[in-house]
Amino acid sequence: MNSTVHERNTEEKGIPRLHRVPQYVWVTIGITLLTPLLHVIGMSSDLVNVSLIYLFPILVSAVYWGLGPAIYAASLSVIMFDFFFVPPNLSFTVADLRYIFSFIVYLAVAVLTATLSSRLRQQLEMVRKREATTNSLYALSRQMTAVTDLDTLLHHIARQVSHTLGTQAAVYLPDAHDELKVTAFADDLGTAVWGGEESEIAIAKWVYRNGETAGRGSTSLRESSGLYVPLRTEDQVHGVLAVRMEASDIQEQRERLQLLEACGGLAASAIARVKLAEEARAAQMTAESERIRTALLDSVSHELRTPLTTIIGSATGLIENDAIFTPEDRKELTGNIRDGAMRMNRLVTNLLGMVKLESGMLQLRRKWCDVGDMISVVLTQVREFSKHRSIRVDLPDQPLFICGDEVLLEQVLINVVSNAIKYSPDYSEIVLTVTRDERNSRLIIVVADHGVGIPDADKERIFEKFYRLESSRHVTGTGLGLAICKGIVEVHGGTIEADPNPGGGTRMSICLPMEAPEALFPYRGQGEVE
Repeated sequence: MNSTVHERNTEEKGIPRLHRVPQYVWVTIGITLLTPLLHVIGMSSDLVNVSLIYLFPILVSAVYWGLGPAIYAASLSVIMFDFFFVPPNLSFTVADLRYIFSFIVYLAVAVLTATLSSRLRQQLEMVRKREATTNSLYALSRQMTAVTDLDTLLHHIARQVSHTLGTQAAVYLPDAHDELKVTAFADDLGTAVWGGEESEIAIAKWVYRNGETAGRGSTSLRESSGLYVPLRTEDQVHGVLAVRMEASDIQEQRERLQLLEACGGLAASAIARVKLAEEARAAQMTAESERIRTALLDSVSHELRTPLTTIIGSATGLIENDAIFTPEDRKELTGNIRDGAMRMNRLVTNLLGMVKLESGMLQLRRKWCDVGDMISVVLTQVREFSKHRSIRVDLPDQPLFICGDEVLLEQVLINVVSNAIKYSPDYSEIVLTVTRDERNSRLIIVVADHGVGIPDADKERIFEKFYRLESSRHVTGTGLGLAICKGIVEVHGGTIEADPNPGGGTRMSICLPMEAPEALFPYRGQGEVE
């Protein structure tokens, strides 16, 4: 594993794979081959140019392998230059003592050149490391900004840190009982999972409790095989980020510690952000649930009070004063009781329908339904509270059939027609039109009234639960009817829309497919076709 990390770091620094071969061997081979080459090309007598050419192996060694191989190349170049080119040839003695001074100057220049090249190489490596660190931190920051789920965030953190450092990484977070557990781990090298042993968890717990860095490369628990940093914000320690530390060089350990602490700071901020977002969502859901509960109680209590008062009053009158009532009076009182009971039944039906829609328990009993028969049932249901209004029905000459749940579709039409009756003035006309779109094989039912109408800004919101227009607050209702209609129609594969009526008022358009169930319904487990 150490060799794999070393090879990876070597490639990242731009050092070729020849680094695996001993560097001094390559220096020796290069200078040895260069010496006969200079004789072959006829430069053996030009000592100035020969000495300059011998600088190339020195520079190459300094750039690729550092100061040690460069000094070795300089020394070997001086030896080769003296032995093969300086008179007398093939001897280490020199005819002119001035060459000794030249050798010293040459060696000094070569060492100085190698030192400068080595420093440039080190600076280049440092710049590359800083660039890689900056890119890693930027990538980690970008990923953490885009993630809103805590589990996904933790796995992104572990994977990015493992990829950046080329080693195994683990993230520890406390559970519901404040016990530190390995929540996410990653291994960029494909070896066994690290971080789950008791000793490693014990160190992570110590870091979590004390809020201090520990492990190899730090000032605490140096004998550990990993490096652990707390995921700490200003007011809280959220967890621990750990990596397996295999670097033995103190400088490399220090660099990894700095990088890991930077990653830990970003991770802690992201975890705090996600937790705050989850708390905000939970608070919003609680507030929304409370609002819905209050609205439901207010609406239901208000809606139930009127029919209950009517039923109680009529029933009490029949019980206590039965002798003084004429048959017509008794018929009127019993009719009031029936109307109140039917109104309560519609309210309960809407509430149960909304519960089924919200819970996914709505089951369709599909069969072929005669549209004309359904409309007849709807008109019978709304006749008792449609006084002073006329309902005109326009049906095609040929009977129309639709495949769906007859009871639920009737509930949709009853809710829509009831709304048209409630929100239209006395002695106005309500038009119910049924047409067939032959090209798309769809049934279109339009209910048009001459009521108060719906503003364009509220055309979509009227299908939300408990939403009511400001202009209709004086009319009793819960705001559930159209929400239930939308849910039932969409389960049937259709749409429902509200548009302005050209003559004033509102047009509710219900569009339903007319195909057979095999081509229409993807919800085959929700019912059967009769």
